[in-house]
Amino acid sequence: MQPAPPEMIGPYRVVARLGSGGMGEVFLATSQSRRAVAVKVIREELLGDPKWRARFRREVTSARSVSGFYTAPVVDADPDADRPWLATQYIRGVSLAKAVLEKGPLPEQAACRLGAGLAEALIAIHDAGIVHRDLKPSNVLLASDGPRVIDFGIARPLGAVPLSRTEIMGTPAYMSPEQALGEPVTPRSDVFALGSTLVFAVTGSAPFGTGRKVRGRIVHGVPDLSRLPEPMWGVVTRCLSKMPEDRPSPDQVLTAFSTLLDAHYGVEWLPSGVEQLIGANDVTLREVTAELPTLREPSP
Repeated sequence: MQPAPPEMIGPYRVVARLGSGGMGEVFLATSQSRRAVAVKVIREELLGDPKWRARFRREVTSARSVSGFYTAPVVDADPDADRPWLATQYIRGVSLAKAVLEKGPLPEQAACRLGAGLAEALIAIHDAGIVHRDLKPSNVLLASDGPRVIDFGIARPLGAVPLSRTEIMGTPAYMSPEQALGEPVTPRSDVFALGSTLVFAVTGSAPFGTGRKVRGRIVHGVPDLSRLPEPMWGVVTRCLSKMPEDRPSPDQVLTAFSTLLDAHYGVEWLPSGVEQLIGANDVTLREVTAELPTLREPSP
């Protein structure tokens, strides 16, 4: 059983809990004008640890510095609050993880457009001087106008001092080999995660599987690309190279997928089943916000 969500976070009225992770919880909330936002707060049990507050402050700084079509813009934040929070634009969409779980893998055309969109997102993130370090299906939202990369909870500035090997952070199935070994990460580490995420998108499985030994398979094993569509095989294989210098840059990934889209596919994006999931979310959002009482200014 999860505790009841707070009624307010900063100036935002909480509508529902969207999800939770190792560091924070995310809530759907509305402004006084009923604009929808996604608000992330530190988990209550971590509030007394200065390390987690500092990590959240870095997340706010990282998220604010990134712009572009394929990330969720920050609209407000208070990293100094008793319970620090970060509000971003609410994206009308569903996570890649949920879409594949409920509707099955994406068709080739949608996967190629996803690859191009994720490459553009990484270009914006890296241009801001940041390595995301946790690109994975649950951190990718599929929206009607393209994908979005979210959650900068463990993002690090380029050139930051590496964490110790006992502080390896990230999602094991989508880590790069260097990240799995606790070595310094670079923008090419995010490219490896992009490749792994695309394999999941078109097959429903991570390329190195899951479980306790997945980090060892990422470092020493061979990815399972047997169900990967042939047009995508070359660029994804390069993304999953063991050595960072052998991987393409996000610009090269974008060029590769853009070329595939121009040569083989049309302009369609999401399959109808995923659009139905987004539509169902919209209905739920309208229903729950319609039930909210009108916010009134406090009496003087």
